[in-house]
Amino acid sequence: MLVKSLVLKKDKLVTVKETVTLEEALKVLEESGFRCVPILDESGQIFRGNIYKMHIYRHKSRGGDMSLPVTTLMKNATKTINVDSPFFKVFFNIKDLPYIAVLDESNMFYGILTHASLLTMLSDAWNLEVSSYVLTVSSTGERGDLAKMLKIIAKYVSISGCITLDAKTNEVVRRNLFTLPAETTIDDLKNIITRLEKKSFIVSEIDDLNSGKILDKHTL
Repeated sequence: MLVKSLVLKKDKLVTVKETVTLEEALKVLEESGFRCVPILDESGQIFRGNIYKMHIYRHKSRGGDMSLPVTTLMKNATKTINVDSPFFKVFFNIKDLPYIAVLDESNMFYGILTHASLLTMLSDAWNLEVSSYVLTVSSTGERGDLAKMLKIIAKYVSISGCITLDAKTNEVVRRNLFTLPAETTIDDLKNIITRLEKKSFIVSEIDDLNSGKILDKHTL
């Protein structure tokens, strides 16, 4: 369960109960430094939504009643995933949220999955600390293209990571990003590029992870 491994569990979180007032919720937000926190029911088991500091400030600046319950300004009540949700579902739900609430098998509040932990996981997938180059290779996206590219690269080096972009049915060009290991030599790089382009694939970009620069394949 990939999602479950990334979750910050509720016992480590700052939350507010649905019965607290906006004034009390604002104090919790200001003391914690968070821009929003989860709202739970009185039992602390059911997720009700989120309360944002900016919404309370706006309400207060307009002369709003700060003794109203926090649920008055509650947001994101339906923005949840389950611990066993497929990972792709996270991307469809988290979007512009700072985090998304995670429910357990009984639909009780389990914790949150933050943008930060999601980005850290994606960063780790690149293996940047033990890699040398990232090749952006364009193809038509025809069946078997990815296998052909992988086979060519694997003749010279192992592959630290692979991400495919533009994977839509109406896209005529598909970009594939291959992360190469630290031991990749310039000769390996040249051979890989030559072999790929002989098979009509286009190496459109070469990122040198050590220098942080984009290399020109014609001057390697």
